[in-house]
Amino acid sequence: MRWTGRKLLFAALIGLLYIGGCSSKNSTTEQQESSQEQPKEIATSYPAPFTGEQLTEKRENRPIVATINNHPLARPQSGIADADLIYEFMAEGEVTRYLALFHSEIPDQIGPIRSARDYFVRLAEGMDAFYIAHGYSPEAKKLLDSGTVDYVNGMQYDGTLFERSPDRKAPHNSYISKEHITQAFETTGASEKISKMPVFSFLNPEDSDKIGDMASSVIVSYGKNPNFSSTYHFDEETNRYYRSVNGIDTVDKLNERRVELANVIVMEMDHQTVDQEGRQAIDLHSGGKAVLFHEGIAKTIEWENIDGFLTPLEQGLPVKLTAGKSWIHIVPSISGPSTSVTYTP
Repeated sequence: MRWTGRKLLFAALIGLLYIGGCSSKNSTTEQQESSQEQPKEIATSYPAPFTGEQLTEKRENRPIVATINNHPLARPQSGIADADLIYEFMAEGEVTRYLALFHSEIPDQIGPIRSARDYFVRLAEGMDAFYIAHGYSPEAKKLLDSGTVDYVNGMQYDGTLFERSPDRKAPHNSYISKEHITQAFETTGASEKISKMPVFSFLNPEDSDKIGDMASSVIVSYGKNPNFSSTYHFDEETNRYYRSVNGIDTVDKLNERRVELANVIVMEMDHQTVDQEGRQAIDLHSGGKAVLFHEGIAKTIEWENIDGFLTPLEQGLPVKLTAGKSWIHIVPSISGPSTSVTYTP
């Protein structure tokens, strides 16, 4: 059979269309296979061990605890809005002092830093936290000198790692910066990795706990001095308690941000006065009564020292806290002559 020019051209066009169709089909198939092979990215979050809040990055840094001055002349304090936990203890007489734990965030500055007490050292030891203080009681100095905890103290580093603020008078003006905390780890050769985890339990974001007495306003008093009486007001919109002392809001001096608390916990512990200064010996180990305020309610619970962590319990199990920051009052009695806890709907 003879092929004319037109027939040859027609045959060539048919061939090109066939090849192009196969190529397009193969390309589509390859794209589908490639799409099927690529796994979908899943957003990963990590619960913060001390707050239960979801973080985008896993925190493996060692927790830091710092003794923070709570004298009226030391207020407002710096860095406290970033603390995961703040423990408030009696230091001497009716004067209280904070032990603030930082893990999720380390603020640019912390202070004013104040002197150590033996129960601060023991609590830092139990949590294997790096301890920061400026000064010490005789009992605390013995523990520090014996190597009970990794620490840095302003008595050895005043003017270097610890800086004095010119706008306040000693002993209410000693501060440590985030940069100097990093240097403190290097200077002391302390490990920067977390080694112990608490057994705290937290509510799921979609859950709520409304079983208990309504408590939209809470007052925790250390004696009769209004400068050491804390008032907490619950905000339903934010699901947070906001703190004030003697009518003044508790804010962070670094940014004037109010301290927002998911949980307020009061733990009853045995206290013994040990000297004429009114210093205390506090039993951190025997467990006892406690009250939890969260979600706008009050709940009677207990506490135990579990592997070094003061752990709130309900019926023998870690109570489910609201995810967020907590303020923990350590008191001689929940209702007594030296301290009292009251709340209203």
